[in-house]
Amino acid sequence: MDIDKRTRQLSARLAYIRDIFGPRENASSALLTHRLEEFLNRAPELGVLDLRREVDRLEELFALLEGKLEDELTPMDRVRIVRHPQRITLKDILENVYDNYAEIGGQDEWSVDPGMLIARATIARRMGRKTVHQPVMVIGQEKGHGQEFRNGGSIKPFGNANALYYMRVAETENIPIHTYVFTPGAYPIEDYPGAAQQIARNLFQMAGLKVPVVSVISEGGSGGAEAIALADKRLMLSHGYYSVISPEGAAAIEAGLKKKADRRLIERCAERLKITAKDNLALGLVDRVIQEPALGARPDNYEFFRTLRREVIRATDEVVHAAQGLGPLRALVLRHRGGVDPQDIFVRWSLSSSAREALLIRRREKFRAMSAHAFVDNRSLGTRLAVGLARGLWQVHSLLRHDIFARYKRRLSGRIEQWEAELRALGLGMGSLLGRENGGACHGVPPEALSRLTTLSCPEEGVCRVEDRWVYVSPKSREDRTVTCPNAATHGCQDLWAPDLYGEFAGVCAHCGHHFPMEYQWYLYNVFDFAHAYEFNAELEAGNPLGYEGFDLKLAEAKRATGLGSSCITFETRMEGVAVVVAVLVAPFRGGTVGAAEGEKLIRAIERARIKRLPFFMYSHGTAGIRIQEGTCGVIQMPRVTMAVRRYIDSGGLYLVIYDTNSYAGPVASFLGCSPYQFAVRSSNIGFAGPGVIRQTTGLEVPPGYHRAFLALSRGHIQGIWDRRDLKKNLHQALLTMGGRNLYYR
Repeated sequence: MDIDKRTRQLSARLAYIRDIFGPRENASSALLTHRLEEFLNRAPELGVLDLRREVDRLEELFALLEGKLEDELTPMDRVRIVRHPQRITLKDILENVYDNYAEIGGQDEWSVDPGMLIARATIARRMGRKTVHQPVMVIGQEKGHGQEFRNGGSIKPFGNANALYYMRVAETENIPIHTYVFTPGAYPIEDYPGAAQQIARNLFQMAGLKVPVVSVISEGGSGGAEAIALADKRLMLSHGYYSVISPEGAAAIEAGLKKKADRRLIERCAERLKITAKDNLALGLVDRVIQEPALGARPDNYEFFRTLRREVIRATDEVVHAAQGLGPLRALVLRHRGGVDPQDIFVRWSLSSSAREALLIRRREKFRAMSAHAFVDNRSLGTRLAVGLARGLWQVHSLLRHDIFARYKRRLSGRIEQWEAELRALGLGMGSLLGRENGGACHGVPPEALSRLTTLSCPEEGVCRVEDRWVYVSPKSREDRTVTCPNAATHGCQDLWAPDLYGEFAGVCAHCGHHFPMEYQWYLYNVFDFAHAYEFNAELEAGNPLGYEGFDLKLAEAKRATGLGSSCITFETRMEGVAVVVAVLVAPFRGGTVGAAEGEKLIRAIERARIKRLPFFMYSHGTAGIRIQEGTCGVIQMPRVTMAVRRYIDSGGLYLVIYDTNSYAGPVASFLGCSPYQFAVRSSNIGFAGPGVIRQTTGLEVPPGYHRAFLALSRGHIQGIWDRRDLKKNLHQALLTMGGRNLYYR
C-alpha cells in the first residue's frame, strides 16, 4: 500500500536524523519523533483519505524541519552524513549520472582491491539532431555500505596501482578522467609495494597526465584521497569533508595516542581543522561546491544526480576550453547566457598535442598558486625583487650555456670521439693530442676526495674547524657514560663509551653497525658542508592559517627551541667540487612535519635546481607527516611539491632522497616517495603511518621492526641502505653515476 511505503520512508528519515545528530538534544528531532509516534498510534482508527492527509502533513513537516536542521549542522555532523549507510556511493553515481558504463579491472570481491571501482562510461551530448556519446574513465572508491569486502573505501596499494594503470589507459585513448573520492584514508598496513610508495607513484604520474582530470570529493581523508584527487578541476559535495586527518585521528593525537579521545574533543578538532566544503572553498583548495539536498544526498535524490551530471560536464568543458580554446560563437553564448545548460553546448573532449602541453602548464600553475596565504614571508620588498632578478638571470645563463652553447659543444665532442675511436682502431689514437688521457675525473673534484670518509676528530663540542674543514660533534660525546647497544642481547655487542660512540664512531655501534640517532647538524656540517653553503628562503616561516586554537604558542616555542622558522632548511652547497641544492626536513621542529611554509620552500628549492641545472638532494632527518594544525593547507603540499618534482625530473635533473630516524605519512607518500633514487640510513624507520596511528585507526598491532629500512628495501620502497659513515662518499658516487641528462658537471 502506498501509505505504508510512505510511512516507512518517514521512519527511515527520522532514524537518519537521529544518526546524524547523535545524542545531542534537538528540538526539531524531538518534534518529528512525537508527531510520527502520534500518527502511528492513531493510524488504525483513520480512514484512507485521513491517512493520506496526515501523511501529506507529516511529509511537509519533515521537509520544513530538515531545512531548519540543515542550518544547525556542525562539521562533525557532516562527517557523520558522509559515513552514513544511506549516503550515495559511486555505484549510485554511475547508475544515475552516466548514460552507460562497464566495470573494468575486476569486479566486486574478485577485484584486486574491491574498494577501488573503475569503469569505462559514456555521457550523451547533443549536437543539433545528432547524439554524441563521449567516453570517459571513471575511477573512485566504492564504500559499498553493507559490503564488508570493500573495506569501507580504504584502499590498499594494489587498488591505487590499478587506478593508476587505467588513468594511463585513458591518457593513451585521449579521454577525460572523472575521479570520485569516497575514502576515510588509505589502508595504513604496508602491503607490497607499500601504501606510501604507491600513493607517491600515483601523484607523480597524475602530475603529468595529458588528459582532463575532474575530481569530485565527498569524503577526502588525508593522503589516501590525494591518490586520485590531483585534478584540473576539483569539485566538492556540500556535505562532504576534505581533511588532513579524520577528526578522531586528530583528537587522538591531541589527547596522546595512549589515551582515548572524548566526543567533545573530536567535535572541537572537526571545527578547528576547517574540513567542510565551505571552508575548503574559502581556502582556495577546491574550485566549486555542488549543492546537495537538505541533510545530504541519498540514492533516491534524483534531482541531485541531474545537478551532479551538469557539474561534471561543465567542469570537463572548462578544462578543455582552458587548454585548447573554444570557437567564438560557443564562447559568446557561454559568456552572455550564464544559465545555459552545459549539455546544450557541444565540446569534444579529446585534446590536440599542443592543447595537452597547455593543459599541463595550467595544472602546474593551478597547484602552484594554492596555499600562498598559509605561511609567513618575512622577506623585504628589496629581497623579493633581488630574488626575482636573480631568477631571471639564472634562466638566461642556463639557456645560453646549457641549451645553446652546450648543444654545439656536444656535437663537436661527439664527432671528435668518433674520429678518435676510428684512429684508435688503427693503433694511432688522439688521446695525447686532445689532452684526455686522464679523463674520467670530474671538473674541480680532487682525486683523493673520492676515497675520503666522514670522520670526527674535533676535540670540542659543537661546530669547530679541523684542518681545512668545519665539522660538528654531537653534544652527547661530552657525556662521561657508557651506552648499551639495543642489539647487545642478540649480537653480543659490548657497551660503548659515549665520547667514542658519538665522536669517532659517528653514532654507529662498532660491533653490529646499529645506528644511534644523531642531530641534524651532524649531517649539515659533516656531509653537506653547511659552513660554506648558501642558505636561501630562511625568511619563510610556518604560520597558523586556520587560526588553530593554541597552535601559535606551540609554533613560537618550536621556533625558540630550534632557532628555525620552519622544519625545512634549503641551501646550495658544493660536494667534492660539485654544486648541489639540498633540502633538509628537521625532526626537532614539530616532528619534521610539513605545512605550507615547508612546501613553498621545497618548491622554490626544486625550481632553483631546475633553473640552474643542479642536482637536488632531499634529506629527511625525520618527519611525522603533514602538520595537522594546518588542515588541508598542509595536505595540499603533497600534490604541490610532487608536481614541482615531476617537472624537475622531466627536465633532466637528478633527485635523490635519503631517509633517517622516522619518516612517515604524507611526505613519504608524495614528494619523497616519488623519487627514482631513494636510500635510507641504516636503523631508520619508513612507512605510511606510525605504529601508534595504525593502532588508533585500524585497531591492529604491527609487529616489532615492521617499519625498519630493510623491510622497506624488500618492498621496493627504497633502493639501498647506507652506513652513516659512508654517506658523503655514497652521495658523491651518486653524483657520478645516477640521475638525468642535465648533469653538466660530468
